[in-house]
Amino acid sequence: MSMDEFIRLLPARQRRSLQRGLSEEEKSLIEKLRGARKQQEGGAKAAVETHCRDMIILPEMVGLTIAVHNGKEFHPIKIEPTMLGHYLGEFAITNKKVMHGTPGIGASKSSMYVPLK
Repeated sequence: MSMDEFIRLLPARQRRSLQRGLSEEEKSLIEKLRGARKQQEGGAKAAVETHCRDMIILPEMVGLTIAVHNGKEFHPIKIEPTMLGHYLGEFAITNKKVMHGTPGIGASKSSMYVPLK
């Protein structure tokens, strides 16, 4: 499938983004991915790290592992065909569930009545 045919299948936002062209950071990522594909064919495991969360997943990325930065660490993502047309950032969540602990001594006035263990 050519790039023009693929672009026609995408929703409006992604289609407009790709028709405007790739940024320098996105072009650099594509080159790194092509190098990783060659290494993968040679038998080595290759993961490419990137901060480019706004890159749209293209057909040539399928089968590769891309480590996307989530603000704190790189989150490895195995690209599958169902991910085509989505952004890389959608698969590396930037926030996590808030887990509050039990109140300790001095946490608040109400913790004064919590029995200590």
